[in-house]
Amino acid sequence: MGFFSKLKTIGEGVNDVAKAVGRGSVTDYGEPAYTLYTSMRLGDMHRRIDITDEAGEVKYYTKSSVVAIKGKTDVMDAAGNVVAHLEKRPVSLHEKHFITMADGRSFTLSNELFHVVKDVTNIEELGWQLRGNIIGLCFNLLDTAGQPIATVDQKMVSVHDKYSIDLYQPEHEQVVVAIVIQLEKMMEARRDNESSSSFSFGVE
Repeated sequence: MGFFSKLKTIGEGVNDVAKAVGRGSVTDYGEPAYTLYTSMRLGDMHRRIDITDEAGEVKYYTKSSVVAIKGKTDVMDAAGNVVAHLEKRPVSLHEKHFITMADGRSFTLSNELFHVVKDVTNIEELGWQLRGNIIGLCFNLLDTAGQPIATVDQKMVSVHDKYSIDLYQPEHEQVVVAIVIQLEKMMEARRDNESSSSFSFGVE
């Protein structure tokens, strides 16, 4: 079996786990208040990500540095106001991804999140937890009382870069959007690194 065939098989297995987690969300938590959707603009050098509502209207979008190594992204609302600033920095042996909201709140995500397939991860500064398949971007986001803030799942019609965000606590919408965009950026960088490594060493 060639490299890409193996990668596809692994990806399908991860997605199976992701879908299982996603299907349990509505059963466990009921219907969300509403749903947002992410999509990446193909061919855009800045790799812009749009967040749209159920009517397809853009609610948020990203502005990123052209040089990916800088790892800086601003999340903008539809009116062009900065909602959050995302930035990655090497700290110790792991990359830390810093998220600063427009209201001054800040918290971090680490690339250590991707060392597990299905687990519980704390966002200590917020007191929140990510539960589910973080690699597949299919997880439940819970508050300090264990109540659902949002659930994230891959859209059935997408390939790898479109996700749905079911909001249960709409007051946290902007923070949830910032978290999902940062995780999506982290996964994008992970795929780029794996692709570069594959071609450097050669594939079957």
